[in-house]
Amino acid sequence: MASERRTIVLTGASDGIGAVAARALAGPSTNLVLVGRSPRKLAPIAAETGATPFTADYANLSEVRELATQIAGTVDSIDVLMNNAGGTFSPSMRTADGHEPNFQINHLAPFLLTNLLRDRLAAGGPSLVLNTSSVGNLAGSVDLDDLDFERRRAFGGRTYGTAKLMNILFTRGIAQRWTDDKIYSAAVHPGPAATSFGRDSRLVGLAYRSPLAKLVTITPEQGAAPLIALAERGAEPSVNGVYFSRHKPNGLENRQAHDQRLIDGLWEKSAELTGLT
Repeated sequence: MASERRTIVLTGASDGIGAVAARALAGPSTNLVLVGRSPRKLAPIAAETGATPFTADYANLSEVRELATQIAGTVDSIDVLMNNAGGTFSPSMRTADGHEPNFQINHLAPFLLTNLLRDRLAAGGPSLVLNTSSVGNLAGSVDLDDLDFERRRAFGGRTYGTAKLMNILFTRGIAQRWTDDKIYSAAVHPGPAATSFGRDSRLVGLAYRSPLAKLVTITPEQGAAPLIALAERGAEPSVNGVYFSRHKPNGLENRQAHDQRLIDGLWEKSAELTGLT
């Protein structure tokens, strides 16, 4: 590390596992930057942890660009970028940029933010990009010619799972492209935490709030534990490109997760769609 005080940027920090992780990672040795969608919900977490708060709606890529500018203007380097923001959304909706929301909010927005912060990740020596994925990646199907599900049948589990699969493909893209800058990347499935996850999807939200959900879900503290552990572990080459199922490396993955054509193609298409090329 360039200095003993680490800079950690954590998105999706206003509630759920993000808020738990923020509280756990805060301290005198950490310069903590928190990102959330709701200023009202983020403010008390930032006050409690002494963090610098920023807000952005990932359904609008112009806000993501502004967020990157704000973060870059606040920190000289980033040791850990935790791309934790996301959720599950009705695929019949469209974002301000015209994209299917699961695709944009879970993949395209963090792809853009991470690329815009690349110089800050490279500035302080070894750094880690940690992407919150899901076992739902098993239900995904990436079609480079139909990223917005305009031709294929779209339903919540499939579109969300596809976005979570993209998180793993993006992780592998970083691992292959940015290692010379000592930027490493890992993806993690935190587990089925009982949080406000699914609030933007009626069906998933009902499932998570049902009495049966209590039998299969874990607490937000349990869900945050693998994210906290990986963030504290930091930029180790041994985690580079690895998908963790909670604390265990090499979790169950979609057969597309190691497809080099998709790793490269998704990166190139995402760069085009976000104006990075």
